[in-house]
Amino acid sequence: MRFNNIMENSELKISICHLYPDLLNIYGDMGNISALVNRLRWRDIDVEVVEVKSGGRVNYKKHDIYFIGGGQDQQQIMASIELQKNKDAIFKAAEDNNAVFLAICGGFQLLGHYYQPHQGNKLSGIGLLDAYTVAGTTRFIGNVTGKVNFLRQKTIVGFENHSGLTYLNPGCEPLMKVKIGNGNNGKDKTEGARHKNVFGTYLHGPVLPKNPEFCDYLLSLALRKRYNCDIPLLKLNDDIETFAHRDRVGARY
Repeated sequence: MRFNNIMENSELKISICHLYPDLLNIYGDMGNISALVNRLRWRDIDVEVVEVKSGGRVNYKKHDIYFIGGGQDQQQIMASIELQKNKDAIFKAAEDNNAVFLAICGGFQLLGHYYQPHQGNKLSGIGLLDAYTVAGTTRFIGNVTGKVNFLRQKTIVGFENHSGLTYLNPGCEPLMKVKIGNGNNGKDKTEGARHKNVFGTYLHGPVLPKNPEFCDYLLSLALRKRYNCDIPLLKLNDDIETFAHRDRVGARY
């Protein structure tokens, strides 16, 4: 399909699915939804946001981007149960339809195989990312700068606040390599994980407003998924966002 034909015959549109905002909604990470929505609307691309709350079902054929945030342990228990109900649909969306996923902190943990808290049973993840998490004894708090190989500016910045220790299995690709901060476990210098169009990270902030190039990268993947071709994004004035990004590069606290 050619890009020109799309523009001639239809209006561009993206559908975003926000998973469990009633459970996983701490640290202002809903700002990532705002960043995605605004950067689409500023380009006159139509966008809808559909919330799937507790008890809801995922329509794997409908959405181009899925977002899931972080939460406290009790909310993670409930989210783990809800994710199991939608596991098949989520796998179809990610593996068959190449939908874009962004998972933050607790949501990132639950896209792995499991999270083992200090007390109680393992919280089952859905295994979309080949990783697992165990509770640690130290809380990692502070600014993070990581290096990536898929963006022109080569850096992603954010703020970590977690005690879970996430380990990637050998076939799992990290989202980035940590230059400043602790990352997944404070030992192997990895941060986050990526599989196809599925991205998990511990970075709050929220992460996307401080990393406009990363945000646009996710939008480009989503447009490619929906329209089966590369669609160029109109350049935006990112002076404020770029200043915020550069201010955090190299910052520790």
